[in-house]
Amino acid sequence: MNMDQLIQAFTVYALPVLFAITLHEAAHGWMARKLGDNSAYMMGRVSLNPARHIDPIGTIVVPLVLYFATGGAFLFGYAKPVPVNFSALRNPKRDMVWVALAGPGSNFIQAFLWGVVLLLLRALGISEIYFHDVARAGMLVNIVMFVFNLFPIPPLDGGRVLVGLLPIRQAIALSRVEPYGFFIVMLLVMTGVITNLWLIPLINISQILLGLLLSPLRLIL
Repeated sequence: MNMDQLIQAFTVYALPVLFAITLHEAAHGWMARKLGDNSAYMMGRVSLNPARHIDPIGTIVVPLVLYFATGGAFLFGYAKPVPVNFSALRNPKRDMVWVALAGPGSNFIQAFLWGVVLLLLRALGISEIYFHDVARAGMLVNIVMFVFNLFPIPPLDGGRVLVGLLPIRQAIALSRVEPYGFFIVMLLVMTGVITNLWLIPLINISQILLGLLLSPLRLIL
C-alpha cells in the first residue's frame, strides 16, 4: 500500500473511528449514571464531544504509527477510560455487567446504523464512492470494536462482564489480572491468538446477524 492509498484509507476511516470511540465511552458513562453512579457525568464524560474522550497518545499517535508502520495491516488504539465508581452502583456486581456491555452495545448499534446509511445511499442512487466507503468502514470499525472489546480479559469490557458474572472468589481472582491485562491482550493479538480464535469467527457471526437485521430494510428499499 503506497502513501496515497494510506492517506485515502485514513480519510475514509477517520470519521467512523471518531464516532465509534466517542459513543463507546459516552455509553459507559450514560449507563453508569442510569444505574446510580454520576462520576462520569460530573466529569463531563457523558458527552458526544470527541475531545472529552480522546487520549492524544492512545487515540491519535498509536493508531497512526501502527497504521503507517504496518501499511494498514494492523491498527490498535484506545480512548481515555470513563471513570466508574462501582461501589456507587445500586447493585455493584450486577450493574457493572450492564455498564461494561453499554460500550460494545453502542458499537453494534452504530454498525447497524452505518448499514442503514449504506442501504439509503444505494436506494437514493448516490454513486459517490467515498460515501459508500465511509459507510462500509463504519460497519467494519464498529463490528471490530464490538467483538474485540468483548474479549474476556480485564480491562476489556468482556473481562468486566465476566467479573460481574463469576462467583465472588473467581471474580476477585480474575480482577487481579487487570493491571497486566493490556500486555496480555497485546501479546495475544501479536501472536494471532485473538485474531484467529476470537476476532475472525465472531466478526463473521456478527456480520451475519447484522445482515439479518438489515434484511427487512433491504427488501423495502
